[in-house]
Amino acid sequence: MVQLLDDERIDFLLADESMSIIQSATAFAFSLDAVLLAHFASVPKRRGKVLDLCTGNGVIPLLLTRKTKVEITGVEIQERIFSMAERSIELNQLQEQILVIHGDLKEMKHVLKQSAYDVVTCNPPYFQTPSSKEQNQNEYLTIARHEVYCTLEDVVKACKLHVKPGGKVAMVHRPGRLVDMIALFRKYNIEPKRMQLVFPKMGKEANMLLIEGIRDGKADLKILPPLYIYNEDGTYTKEAEGIIYGG
Repeated sequence: MVQLLDDERIDFLLADESMSIIQSATAFAFSLDAVLLAHFASVPKRRGKVLDLCTGNGVIPLLLTRKTKVEITGVEIQERIFSMAERSIELNQLQEQILVIHGDLKEMKHVLKQSAYDVVTCNPPYFQTPSSKEQNQNEYLTIARHEVYCTLEDVVKACKLHVKPGGKVAMVHRPGRLVDMIALFRKYNIEPKRMQLVFPKMGKEANMLLIEGIRDGKADLKILPPLYIYNEDGTYTKEAEGIIYGG
């Protein structure tokens, strides 16, 4: 039996209750952006390797096991949250497919092979943090949400370091950072190839951005149809429901 700490709980990750994950209200609980990224990312089915940076409690590696049989490695800097990921993997008996590493993504060049991964995914901290006043008072959430330990450039640089030439990098972020993301992708020779904007509902501004690039790829960006999460009555759209509940 997997041990739970403090205010941790076990949630079902999928509607069919076939997969569980350890969550915590104060330390870390995954959100919709991670689910959308796991669905959006193109991963090889049977051959290759996947790397997930800023892995949190392991939600993206866990979800990716529904799409692929390849080896998946996650990297998480916060020891408590790394422990949640490690125990979530054990809970689902996926130790042979998923490995999580406790460490800083900026320092992985001596731990992980360079130019070795077919796909690198990342749900990075979204918010730039000019002053400590703007940081969340909860240290776990501050680190997860704000660029305390890594900037967007640090993340893109790490993706470039570990993805193979011709390999893919998939990320989720806020639309306000789109220009920064494209500029940084190109700075590190990751050519943006697919992009999708996510909207809460029709008539609202986009609040999430999904983007995938190819290392050393040729210029040819495809803009996918918009993804709407809610209908006017507050229920999930059919497309969102299929993604969220594994349809």
